[in-house]
Amino acid sequence: MKQTGSPPSILVDDIGELVTNVPELGEDRLGLIRDAAVLFVDGVVDWVGPRAQAPSGAEMRHDLGGRAALPGFVDSHTHLVFAGDRAVEFAARMSGEEYDAGGIRDTVAATRAATDGQLEATVVRLAGEALRAGTTTLEIKSGYGQTIVDEQRSLAVAARHARETTLLAAHVTPPEFAGRTDDYVRMVCDEMVDACAAQAKWIDVFCERGAFDRDQSAAVLSAGMRSGLVPRVHANQLGPGPGVQLAVEVGAASVDHVSHTTAADVEALAGADTVATLLPGAEFCTRSAYPDARRLLDAGVTVALASDCNPGTSYTTDVGFCIALAVREMRMTPAEAVWSATMGGAVALRRNDIGRLGIGCHADLIALDAPSHLHLAYRPGVALVREVWRDGRLVVR
Repeated sequence: MKQTGSPPSILVDDIGELVTNVPELGEDRLGLIRDAAVLFVDGVVDWVGPRAQAPSGAEMRHDLGGRAALPGFVDSHTHLVFAGDRAVEFAARMSGEEYDAGGIRDTVAATRAATDGQLEATVVRLAGEALRAGTTTLEIKSGYGQTIVDEQRSLAVAARHARETTLLAAHVTPPEFAGRTDDYVRMVCDEMVDACAAQAKWIDVFCERGAFDRDQSAAVLSAGMRSGLVPRVHANQLGPGPGVQLAVEVGAASVDHVSHTTAADVEALAGADTVATLLPGAEFCTRSAYPDARRLLDAGVTVALASDCNPGTSYTTDVGFCIALAVREMRMTPAEAVWSATMGGAVALRRNDIGRLGIGCHADLIALDAPSHLHLAYRPGVALVREVWRDGRLVVR
């Protein structure tokens, strides 16, 4: 019996090209079906295939007029809970200054000074932007509070807008612990993790020069794992370092940025379940060298793409823009980039119910004002997302 408030059964019909990410359903890894249809029942995919074989009896029919459709984007790396902006820092960087992670402290000060309502308003605004650009699943990190109270309230705001919430207390050393990073790490491990674990699913750390070294990072991840949180790692953004190897050693779900990797790093990732999440918006906004996605993919590494939306180094919520960057600057094919922004993000979140349009998956679908997924890279900067369906409801049109 249909639950009260559940969406009606809907046949989304006349799809010119449908990306399913289920190879058994269609062509190649994307599981492409031409002239397709998909049936949503109670917010999940009930049937998908050629429209000539579509079942009858749906309560509603929605015609896409031959447009392309694909699973909603899965943005597995965002920092949406913050206050203020760093436009002046961006302008300075474009004038030749180097990024050394120091700007995070400015956002920490603004976030601590903000009210809960102000933080909520920022998340509502940015999550709405992301949804209109085709993102149906968000991961949201804390990390701009860095006191127990401020990390708790950041996670509380995040949890109202995302099922995937991450404790990133170990983002940088806050000013009151300047010169005492080990003391801050000890406080995070002994007090903050336990206080915040109930509001988070993941534990993260910025293992990078200017942030936390290998031993400090390992301590934070271990404390999170003892509290039931699953590890993720920011690593190798600013240069080579131990973060990739650490992520693999602890069984992290993902290691993110990976802009600078050694042969040993690539080999370790190729032999592990840890996803390499690439964040080309950060390289774009910091005028830095892009990661070599081709090298990772050719080695057999699972790659995800995400926005890294944050006020300092990647102030974008548009995963479609990141797809275009990945194709142009990171040597990914359009098909690889689309898979990485959908199914790759799902794998990075250890989910098999999103990022694809298989039977029983969430009915999350985006329709493009274009005949093919290729146009996401082919027409950079153009707002191609025409409709967004989330859990079987048309939420953007």
